[in-house]
Amino acid sequence: MITEKEYILGAIFARGGSKGVPRKNIRPLAGKPLIGYAIETALASKRVNFVVVSTDDEEIAEISRQYGAQVPFMRPVELARDDTPEWLAWRHTIQTVKALKSGLEMAAFVSIPPTAPLRHASDVDACIQKLLGSDADIVITVKKAERNPYFNMVSINEQDYAHLVIPPKQTVYRRQDAPQVYDMTTVAYAARPDFILNASSIFDGKVQAVVVPSERALDIDTELDFQIAALLLEKSR
Repeated sequence: MITEKEYILGAIFARGGSKGVPRKNIRPLAGKPLIGYAIETALASKRVNFVVVSTDDEEIAEISRQYGAQVPFMRPVELARDDTPEWLAWRHTIQTVKALKSGLEMAAFVSIPPTAPLRHASDVDACIQKLLGSDADIVITVKKAERNPYFNMVSINEQDYAHLVIPPKQTVYRRQDAPQVYDMTTVAYAARPDFILNASSIFDGKVQAVVVPSERALDIDTELDFQIAALLLEKSR
């Protein structure tokens, strides 16, 4: 539980530039701009009580406001380049919002990327609950991996021979018998604000995870991903 003097920040990060899919964050998907799904999820969360969008783009800012998010600042250009780690944009948002809401305490920071439109608000809330109920510095979302480094993932050495990425102690004949591994997803990241301000990457701290079904974890990065997402949304309706 958080007190009346605390709040949980839901932040959505959306640059104007996108090389893979131009203007991806406001690209229409089933009649709605992609970023609209993330904003609606954040607003539907039972735990998030302040939703902001960090962007360097005025059109994205305006669309974000239309969907109910606040855009109390614009992201500096130097934090919106292709090669800028988003971690730095997370820091900037935490610092800026803390200054805007002085007198209140940010109990948790949650990044809700626009690229996972099939997530549920309950996935976001599960991350927050796990963070606040543990000693974790950050909670990530994962899905069961389709490939397994103990069974069917290989590296190729300088002599052109293939080897399992992680050789198991005993021969594994079926994928089901290999240790379970997971893919990180972009569904949500819940973190303690001080951890983001003082660390340099996710795995600098204590990391826990929430497992999300694959059908809610699609990460849109290509035109094909858009097509798949449109089909899944149509099916869900």
